[in-house]
Amino acid sequence: MPRIAAFGEVMMRLQVPGHGTLVQSNTLDYSFSGSGVNVTAALAGYGHNGALITTLPETPVGEAAIAYLRKLGVDTSLICRGGKQLGMYFLENGFGARPGRVTYTDRLGSSFNTAEAGNYDMVALASRIDVLHLCGITLAMNEGIRKQMKRLAAEVKSAGGKVVFDCNYRPALWGADGYAKARPHYEQLLELTDLVLMNEKDAQFILGFGTGEYDRMTQLKQAIPEVVERFEIGTAAGTHREINADHTHSLTGYIYQHGTFLFSRKLTFPVYDRIGAGDAFASAVIHGELQQYPQQQTVNMAAAAAMLAHTTQGDTALFTESEVLRALSDHTLDVER
Repeated sequence: MPRIAAFGEVMMRLQVPGHGTLVQSNTLDYSFSGSGVNVTAALAGYGHNGALITTLPETPVGEAAIAYLRKLGVDTSLICRGGKQLGMYFLENGFGARPGRVTYTDRLGSSFNTAEAGNYDMVALASRIDVLHLCGITLAMNEGIRKQMKRLAAEVKSAGGKVVFDCNYRPALWGADGYAKARPHYEQLLELTDLVLMNEKDAQFILGFGTGEYDRMTQLKQAIPEVVERFEIGTAAGTHREINADHTHSLTGYIYQHGTFLFSRKLTFPVYDRIGAGDAFASAVIHGELQQYPQQQTVNMAAAAAMLAHTTQGDTALFTESEVLRALSDHTLDVER
């Protein structure tokens, strides 16, 4: 069975119960999350061996994080220990006209983000990994982490493995002139990427591919083939999201491979918890690629998995393939070309 590993940070999520605000509430519910956590846990739910590469503090909080990961089915054997703390964020759920809000603590001082490169034996790790998942949020942290990501990706490629890169650009993390700062790092990782998760905005603003004054779908169909050709990427995938006047969301997934776009039907649904839905989509795409499913089946499953992720509390969507397929049976998905 292919071993899938994600390199990334584990964070503590501190959520205000219900739809209250931090000012109103005096209690918080905690869990542990992160893009790598979400992806490896979802893939474990699909029957894969999903391992996390990270650094956690040798504290009771670090132990609680490992126990939580094990409950999710994540392989924790590649986790290093060191540093002093976990990054944390506070989540307030939005309602109606009031949007949700995330407030971070000292994330840059976390065990993961202060770990030295020598903390990881990159060559040994690469020999144990068939598929490596990387995230643009991790890429934004600091120069040391960026070097570790690139080194690990290069070692995995050298060992014959595959690299998955989710662009996940976050303006607040890159700061002023963020696109200009991010571009060379994105380009270097994309040179090593086999499967990229991105949309037309990533292509336009991060990479500088012109998409013209067209509607988003036309921009997508122009930009994605250019990116795939420029960086010699095997597969690109992603989603389009619309937020409707009645506060429902609409989502359409796409996959581009061998010069052909395939789209899921637009799915419209109410939202319970939005965070982590992109990771649910990415995980289902990776699963479909590993299982060698037809591309239409893969994009349909991925869109349905993302939809289901909006229906559960917490960042990490834990669904079996049969549950995703059951959601598909209730939402007939047509091909749009």
